[in-house]
This record gives sequence, C-alpha cells and structure tokens, in this order.
Amino acid sequence: MTDAAQDARGNYYVAQFGEYDRIQKFTSDHKFVLSWGEHGHEPGRFLRPQKIVIDRAGLVWVADACNHRVQVFDARESRVRLVKHWGEQGHEPGMLNFPYDILLDDAAFAGRTDGHVYLCEFGNHRVQKFTTDGQFVSSFGHNGRREGELDQPWGIARDSRGRMFVLDTYNHRVQRFRL
Repeated sequence: MTDAAQDARGNYYVAQFGEYDRIQKFTSDHKFVLSWGEHGHEPGRFLRPQKIVIDRAGLVWVADACNHRVQVFDARESRVRLVKHWGEQGHEPGMLNFPYDILLDDAAFAGRTDGHVYLCEFGNHRVQKFTTDGQFVSSFGHNGRREGELDQPWGIARDSRGRMFVLDTYNHRVQRFRL
C-alpha cells in the first residue's frame, strides 16, 4: 500500500502498487465496496498510485507516480468514472517526473475551478503548481543541498497559515516555504 484517505462520508480509499496497481474503496465499517485500476499506462490504469486526495465533492485525485501524471476519478457511485487526467514525463516546466505527492489548495479542495494543485516531484526535485485542469502556473525548488533546494522530495503538507512543508528526503530534512 502507498496511501489511504477518507472521504466526507467516512469511506476509506486505499492505494496499492506492486502486484496490484489499484485503488480500493471500503465503507466506514471496513466493508469492501469496489476497486478500480490495474497495472498499465492507459487512462484509468496505474503505475504506482502513490498518493490520493479526496476533495469536498468526493472526487479522488491520484498522483500516478510512474505514469508521471494526475488522474481524477468520480467514485461516489458503484461505477467509477475517470473525470480527467494530465501530465507527461519530462523535466521542463509543466512536465512531470515521478510525482509522489499531491496537495489541493482550499479552492481546489472545495471543487472550485480557480483552485490550484501542487505536485511534489521526486524525480525533478521540485514542487509544481497547476490549475485544476493541469495548466502549469509556477514551480519552486531544484536539486541541491542549500536552503530552498531539494533532493528527491517525497511529500508536501500545508498548514492553516498558508505555509507549505516539503519532506526533503535525501537531504534528511523538512523545509518550510511560504506560499
């Protein structure tokens, strides 16, 4: 397993990779509801679904790490529907290289189109900011050991004061950035 998240109704979602590249949904009392995805490159399939976030509307946002993309699903009913997906492997702004974590700002979490999505990229040593439909906005970080530089960052979190914390894995530290 790579991640687990809970929606507003108390359902649990579990991301798995390896033998099974999928996401499973369980009720609040741990009864299996459904699963989707399998190993592959096509939309709706996964290569290491590393991180999942469930927004207020119940959409499931997935950092599909080894496919170098984001996929968004509607899993509120018994049939899962792919809502959107974006991303391609590369090093240029807007391209992805092993996105390991995904964070939605308050507006995106609320389902508003003026929100932003942040992706922590293990392979590109940076965090990128996108619109909710995948348009590149900005980025920060590059490979290094100095303050503000990252070496294979693994995760991101944001506090109530708007500060972002980046788990700077190979530098053995957590860095704080003001957004």
